[in-house]
Amino acid sequence: MAFGTFIESWYSTDTAKIWIYNAWWFELLMVLMSVNFAGNIFKYRLLQKEKWAVLLLHLSFLLILLGAFITRYIGYEGVMPIREGEATQFFLSEKTYLTLYVDGEIDGTPRRKKLEDEVLFSEHINNTFQWKNDFNGQEFTLSYIDFIEGATEGLVLDENGDRYIKIVEAGDGNRHDHFLKEGEIANIHNILFTLNRPQDGAINIRLNDGIYTIESPFSGNYMRMADQFQGILTANEIVPLELRSLYTLPNFQFVIPEPALRGRFDILKADPQSGAQQNALLLNISSLGETSKVILLGGKGFTADPKKVSVGGLDFYLQYGSLPLELPFSIRLNDFIAEKYPGTEKSYASFMSKINVEEEEDSFDYDIYMNHILDHRGYRFFQASFDPDEKGTILSVNHDWWGTWITYIGYFLLYLSMIGIFFIGKTRFKELAKTLDKIQIQKKKLALIILLFSSTIIHGQLLEEPHIKTINFDSIIQADAFSKEHAEKFGSLIIQDAGGRMKPANTFSSELLRKVSKSDTYNGLNADQVLLSILNSPVVWYNVPIIYLKRGNDSIRNLIGVPKTAKYASLLSFFDKEGNYKLASQLEDSYRAAVPNQFQKDFIELDRRVNLFYAALEGKIMRIFPIPNDINKTWVSYPELNENRFQGQDSLYVHNILPLYFQSLRLANQDGNYEQAENLLESVHGFQKKYGSSVLPENEKVKAEMLYNKYDIFKRLFSGYIYVGTLFFLLLIFQIFYNTKGIKVLVIGFRGILLLLFTLHTLGLIARWYISGHAPWSDAYESMIYVAWATMFFGLIFGRKSDLTIASTAFVTSMILMIAHWNWMDPAIANLQPVLNSYWLMIHVAVIVASYGPFALGMILGVVSLCLMIFTTKKNKLVMDLNIKELTVINEMALTVGLVLLTIGNFLGGMWANESWGRYWGWDPKETWALISIMVYAFVIHMRLVPGLRGRWFFNLMSIVAFSSILMTYFGVNFYLAGLHSYASGDQIVSLKFIAVACALITILGFFGYRGYAKFYKK
Repeated sequence: MAFGTFIESWYSTDTAKIWIYNAWWFELLMVLMSVNFAGNIFKYRLLQKEKWAVLLLHLSFLLILLGAFITRYIGYEGVMPIREGEATQFFLSEKTYLTLYVDGEIDGTPRRKKLEDEVLFSEHINNTFQWKNDFNGQEFTLSYIDFIEGATEGLVLDENGDRYIKIVEAGDGNRHDHFLKEGEIANIHNILFTLNRPQDGAINIRLNDGIYTIESPFSGNYMRMADQFQGILTANEIVPLELRSLYTLPNFQFVIPEPALRGRFDILKADPQSGAQQNALLLNISSLGETSKVILLGGKGFTADPKKVSVGGLDFYLQYGSLPLELPFSIRLNDFIAEKYPGTEKSYASFMSKINVEEEEDSFDYDIYMNHILDHRGYRFFQASFDPDEKGTILSVNHDWWGTWITYIGYFLLYLSMIGIFFIGKTRFKELAKTLDKIQIQKKKLALIILLFSSTIIHGQLLEEPHIKTINFDSIIQADAFSKEHAEKFGSLIIQDAGGRMKPANTFSSELLRKVSKSDTYNGLNADQVLLSILNSPVVWYNVPIIYLKRGNDSIRNLIGVPKTAKYASLLSFFDKEGNYKLASQLEDSYRAAVPNQFQKDFIELDRRVNLFYAALEGKIMRIFPIPNDINKTWVSYPELNENRFQGQDSLYVHNILPLYFQSLRLANQDGNYEQAENLLESVHGFQKKYGSSVLPENEKVKAEMLYNKYDIFKRLFSGYIYVGTLFFLLLIFQIFYNTKGIKVLVIGFRGILLLLFTLHTLGLIARWYISGHAPWSDAYESMIYVAWATMFFGLIFGRKSDLTIASTAFVTSMILMIAHWNWMDPAIANLQPVLNSYWLMIHVAVIVASYGPFALGMILGVVSLCLMIFTTKKNKLVMDLNIKELTVINEMALTVGLVLLTIGNFLGGMWANESWGRYWGWDPKETWALISIMVYAFVIHMRLVPGLRGRWFFNLMSIVAFSSILMTYFGVNFYLAGLHSYASGDQIVSLKFIAVACALITILGFFGYRGYAKFYKK
């Protein structure tokens, strides 16, 4: 399965299906797994009353596998594209088929024979396919030649070929190229076109002596794209044809982009940027010693007219692609509604199909949108996608009643059994809890000899000399700085970001300063003061050294001409005297690289900082003016006012308010009276309420967001966790030798501090939830801070009887928070994608991501246990033995909890997928690696049943090794593989060198840990 995810990323999904997921041996493994589950019921006598939780666990997996079998071999699915105002009773199958019709005569009577079978090909493997059959005793053979993915039928230039003219249209919102052959008639969306073959009722194009003319049976107009010239097309009148012009007829538009060309039609590899989804299947047909080659275009979601080939006196008609499947009712699309986030063109908040189900007995209206499906007569309809012109919908259709319900029953029994494992009957978890109590009774004192590396972050600023040495720009900024009190009021002004999110200006100013300078202040000015200063004096800030330069890449400093010791550079440093961008040549290669190296990533990161700062200086990012009565609720910035229509008093107001505001600010800076500036700022608030009240956030949310920005709680928690955790470790070591009352009081105090930090962590998550309006685990950054929270939560739960566990957890939590604030994670709050705007997000993601906490705890406890084995001596063996036993028991309990959460969360994700897309399992890399992690940890927990794998050393080592599957599930899939859950594919955050070093360290730790274990503990 793991290899399959890489095959899918390297080659294609179909390749992974052929080689692995649909292979017979893979299905055999599933059968053997079912036999194993059934056999264990009797082997371990699970039919006893006290073992019902484990019995249900085994039965649940049997039902899940049975449901998967029914879904695969009985259920079916597909897609249904519908345009507004149209109705259809058919949808296209998800599977692809090859269909062959053979026409001939039997005893003088015309007959037809049909052959059809499901097929799956990939251009990356050696496909094998052959049909041998006969028609009325005449044998024929259909055999495979080649398969091309992403193919298109195109014109290959040939001076001896026929003459063709290209017609481009987008009738369904997608671009389509049609080639019209000279002397033939083409039907394009029920409109006839001819080239040098005039026909009544057709659009006749003539070419004579290099002169093109057009005659249309419909009146219309055209627009020449080069100069925007517009002309009239009169019906039934022969006029010159304008190439590269958009012709508009009733309900139809087309362009003829170039003169006629000579060539021949052939199958070509489509441009990857064109988004071609069709494939080409090349076949040979042989009969009576005659062979003919046929090329079929098709694929999933495509149907084409049969292609005719005559061989050996028989007529063959072939089709490749999806099959049209008929519904027992029709669906009409009354309207498609795409709701965008305010002020955006392509950032969709939701989309919905308003349909009518048409039947003989009854008809009814229904709204289908994401996570709101239509369930009717055994068929389920889901909102999958829509046409680019927003005039048509694409519904996903699923017919799998039995498979779905059997699988759901299996899920329910799984959840019930997982919960029962903790509380009911004789279970391993309850035995571990009793064992831990016994260890606590035996334990006299704690002993720990472990080296813990700590890190200290030192913040400082080393500013380079100003670009223009004769002017001290910092002194100008300080002299013109506005008061913090007024800057805070300015920070509460609402702006609309590029993604359509409404947020206070304070959020942008905070993000701006942190991303550009890696600091929260500049020379004593806070973020709002800096933003006000930038808007007031952008020319000054062009020369201010504020753009952070990463250490280690001297090529950047040499390129922009700043000293090697410079930590910051001015925007002016990035442009030469002619205004050319100095980073341009390096950036072109960096952005093109599929997997940028560190050198290229440094340039990309710096370019983003430069562009963000430049956007702030331009002022276009400050979109504070709502356009009155705008459909998309668009807000614009001051520089964009001339591009939009403001009328009357509104136009006068928006063009003058900001100049007046900054003029009053400059006056206030002299006399300290900000009353007029505050009144003008309040008037902007009033203008926003007047025309943008429908998208304005509540005042309480604005205040909460400003406080959230001010305290930056999660970044501060990193330092708190690591310092407190480190000191707690040192104190516990000291307690081994001097267990005084004072030490015990300090231990209680450190517990209290960590509990306080965890409380602040919890409040920070609640605040982010309140501000964003969605659960705080919806993107990479949020999931990391949530994983850190879950890690600390389970550390406190399992650490009630082990201070060492709490201290270890605090260290891991700090590391997770540190990773969350690396450059490749953006902590900014953003709007959700439509599919994520669901209660399933709270359920599925909360559970599955929470499982990473216990696994991280198990990993660090495994490290500590192996370290204790390394430092065991004859003198401290007794103390060390108790500690290792205690940590091993807690480790197994943590892994058990993690496995339960991961299993429940993964199958909850299957239910979410089924409610959103109509399938609960699709071998997406994320869900596949989650399943792999479940199997890995299930093996680790069950190693005790295998005689050769028992022992505390191997268990603790495997708890470390197994965590690599979680890292792959979380990081590897998200950043290296392609899939529904991948949000930064190609951004290589962990190098192979890092992985090799980590493996080497684990090997060394395991080796020396085993030496101590074999010497003192192995029996």
